[in-house]
Amino acid sequence: MVKRKRLETPSVDDLSRIEEEFRRETSPRRGGLAAPIAQVAADSADAMVEGAQTRDHEDAKAMRAAREQGLVIMQLPLARIQADAMIRDRTVLNAEEMSELQTSISLNGLRLPIEVFALPNPDPDGPQYGILSGFRRFKAMQHLFELTGEEKYSTIKAVLRDPDQMGGAFAAMIEENEIRASLSHFERGRIVVIAVQQGSFVNVEAAVDALFPSASKAKRSKIRSFALIFEELGDMFKFPEMLREKEGLKLAQALRQGGGERLREVLATDQGSTPQREAELLGLALAEFDGAPKDKSRGGRPAIKTPKPGWQDNETLHLSSGITLRREEDSQGYVIRLQGRGLSSDIMDSVMSELQHLLEKP
Repeated sequence: MVKRKRLETPSVDDLSRIEEEFRRETSPRRGGLAAPIAQVAADSADAMVEGAQTRDHEDAKAMRAAREQGLVIMQLPLARIQADAMIRDRTVLNAEEMSELQTSISLNGLRLPIEVFALPNPDPDGPQYGILSGFRRFKAMQHLFELTGEEKYSTIKAVLRDPDQMGGAFAAMIEENEIRASLSHFERGRIVVIAVQQGSFVNVEAAVDALFPSASKAKRSKIRSFALIFEELGDMFKFPEMLREKEGLKLAQALRQGGGERLREVLATDQGSTPQREAELLGLALAEFDGAPKDKSRGGRPAIKTPKPGWQDNETLHLSSGITLRREEDSQGYVIRLQGRGLSSDIMDSVMSELQHLLEKP
């Protein structure tokens, strides 16, 4: 029969000995060959945090690169965009086309984002971006927001671009409009001159070559002609978009022949109250140069011939003195318009006196 072992309560010395042995067995070994479970967990957590930070850094870097390359569409508040940060190539926004665009956006939303560039020194509380392309879309959204006050029109889809990588801001803007909706001849000439005036190019020739690199030699020649018109007569036209290619080339030829002063004089007699009236004035101005010899050296002043005296039509009378009388009618009554180099204040006083005598009651 197995003898049972009697259990005894350990003494204080026994407990101290057991505790000392336990400490010795569980203490860290030399050389770091083993680690407590807590240390293993801490090391694992540090590795996970470091990995997450690395991924966040790489993701942020990739996002920044994608945004700079124009691969990310942003939703920008209209207030953060400065519409007039750069002079536009278009001189006129067609009211009918703008109305159609606004209707399309209100029904289907804005399908194509605009392109913006970061302003060099923006006000922290003001706009941060300028418009590179999509000016019409921006104005349409702006008008819809002003009209309705709806929040969905307070922001616009936009892509951030670097103008320098696109040949400069002017080149990028012109390229967009040339592709989507061809610019008029006057608009091309105008933006060329403005680009030179703002220091983007040394002269008109360099600007034309850089802004319209794919244009044919003939087209670049026409652009230079309309650039000359804008330089010499740009302030005289109220409806420059109505200037056709044929008249524009004749006008440029007259300017090269030294007719700038005379052309300004004729156009200044009545700075086109309507497109039709401006076209008539331009026709009269060019008529004086039809018989002028073309000087290939671009020097000298052309001989000026006055219109043949007599009635041109039922409303226009040319006098032998070079003065032209034109009858017009509007909602306020009749108008007799006088124009010509021979007119003066004294002559107009005499005309008024004669009209008074003619129209006074007997």
